[in-house]
Amino acid sequence: MAPEARIKVFLKTSATALCAGVVVLSSFSLGAEAARRHYRSHHHHHPPQLPAAPPRALPYPQLPLPFEISGAQYLPLAWADMKGWGDDNHLAAYKTFRASCRPINAQTGAAEAKGESKAIGGSLSEPCRLAKSLELTDDAKAKTFFEENFSPLRISRLGEPDGFVTGYYEPVLEGSRTQTDVYNVPVYRRPSNLFVRGYKQDSVSLPNKGPVYRKIGRRKLVPYYDRGEIEDGKIAGRGLEIAWLKDPTDLLFAQIQGSARIKFDDGSSVRLNYDAYNGYPYTAVGRILIERGIIPKEEMSMQKIREWMTQNPDGAKELRRANRAYIFFREVNLSDKDEAVGAQGIPLTAGRSIAVDKSLHVYGTPFFIEGELPIDSERSKTPFHRLMIAQDTGSAIIGPARADLFFGAGQEAGRVSGRLRHPMHFVMLVPKGLDPTARGARLPVPDPRPSEKIAKLFPQTDPGKATAKPAAATGPAETKTDTVAIAGPVPLPAPRPVIEPASEPQRPAKKRPHRQQ
Repeated sequence: MAPEARIKVFLKTSATALCAGVVVLSSFSLGAEAARRHYRSHHHHHPPQLPAAPPRALPYPQLPLPFEISGAQYLPLAWADMKGWGDDNHLAAYKTFRASCRPINAQTGAAEAKGESKAIGGSLSEPCRLAKSLELTDDAKAKTFFEENFSPLRISRLGEPDGFVTGYYEPVLEGSRTQTDVYNVPVYRRPSNLFVRGYKQDSVSLPNKGPVYRKIGRRKLVPYYDRGEIEDGKIAGRGLEIAWLKDPTDLLFAQIQGSARIKFDDGSSVRLNYDAYNGYPYTAVGRILIERGIIPKEEMSMQKIREWMTQNPDGAKELRRANRAYIFFREVNLSDKDEAVGAQGIPLTAGRSIAVDKSLHVYGTPFFIEGELPIDSERSKTPFHRLMIAQDTGSAIIGPARADLFFGAGQEAGRVSGRLRHPMHFVMLVPKGLDPTARGARLPVPDPRPSEKIAKLFPQTDPGKATAKPAAATGPAETKTDTVAIAGPVPLPAPRPVIEPASEPQRPAKKRPHRQQ
């Protein structure tokens, strides 16, 4: 055999043996992998389970939260520091407080939970349970009851020394059950197409804040009609008229007060209470007259407003419509001897009930209000130091030390309440179970400040000053300043740079010469 032929045979034999070896190795690898899978599936080999980390507990989980009312400042007082406290009729205040305790004692756990977000929360339940069994008839014992179960706390809006009070009453108006030439101003009950989210359309006493809608069909909601649209007859002729009045100003004042008594020619009467509103914020017509320079601020009263509106019918119409809010009423079953019903659901007490901001305070909370008010006459300064009970609310009553004093029904109550716009001292009576001083004493002491040595080892600079340009030297000598440790915000990590991948240059294909066989 020629040498070239032997070389070809050798190469062919070697290639065949190499291919056979590759096949054998591949088969061995696949078999080994299959064996490992078989072993894992039959022996259930799992890595050891690590114990779960215990839940991280808060540093002070069992301590009560501090007493806090949003936007307020307060100062614990002694009873002797309250001017006029000993001169008040505490028995009258106790009877009004006891009336507020009836709905508080009847509350369920779910109802109590609604007040937990407020500072007082459900803490009135304890003194109310005690008052339920105490039929007090002595003023000294009533005074002792408040002193033994409450702690006085001076309260005001943050940055202000005093609170602010106004007055309200229940108007007594002449009316008719049918429309006539004289009585042609309708008093409406709540329309059936008025809708408030979260409430059924037949709920009693819808809220006086928040959006209100008019339901069209089954799904579409649009804002409800404003005062001007309602006065122009948008809901007329639907059987919503409870009664008819002579003057639209009478209706406006009844809506501002939130209740009214309407007396008819036959001697009968109807009692009306707030039921719903149309969703627009209340605009004080008196403030508009002050801003326009029509009535000076120091002379402003409801009587002045009524006089101006009577003398200017066209201006009165425009002024009414500037207040787009509109109140709807419901009839209440009360005799002429009973006072109007407040938002707590019980009859108010003239001279003892107040309306407060219900988003901050709980109904039934006692407030001692002290100062001077023009009660005897427009220019008098009658000393006023009286324990009042929160039993009502109003859309214009906003803030921690803001109250509307209820003076009863009729013209005289209207004259007194109409001239009240005065700063007063507010003392909130907090149940002993929620004593702010005692709760503050149980709060943990803050961690101590680091020592001077540690502060020098780990100096921190104010981030705002670190970036400022150094000031030019004003003299030949530089002033040496000490490094002050200032806790600054933790810097965020620098963002990762965006690096676009560089495209690799394509290598030119090598031209291989064809082998000639």
